[in-house]
Amino acid sequence: MKKTKEELLSACNAICKNTLMETLDITFVDVTDSTLVAKMPVNSRVHQPDGVLHGGASVALAESCGSAAALVFLGTKNISLRGLEISANHVKSVKDGYVYATTTALHKGRTTQLWQIRITNEEDQLVSLVKLTTIAFYL
Repeated sequence: MKKTKEELLSACNAICKNTLMETLDITFVDVTDSTLVAKMPVNSRVHQPDGVLHGGASVALAESCGSAAALVFLGTKNISLRGLEISANHVKSVKDGYVYATTTALHKGRTTQLWQIRITNEEDQLVSLVKLTTIAFYL
């Protein structure tokens, strides 16, 4: 039986409890047949010393969203995922508000997956472009 959008988002948000995702206040807000979207507030908890979004927080958002997308789109309960490689280009600063990570699959293999994560600000301007490779271990 296929899960509803609400069930998928609820499951994604449930795995964030007591993790870095909860610390960074990452919330999954949308899922379609081909994308998963999460948001993260930009505030002093994720700032660099000069008051702008830290690139490491952006990468944590991207890897969190990409890994959750792998769980959603591989559609099995009996897997464990790990990131193999991540690469990020940061192109715009953000001081406050929210950033949104939209994850799409470039390759959905049974074992390895390649994800593109576009991080945008509230005006839908590109902040960071991230590529993530994940590996699935079947339990």
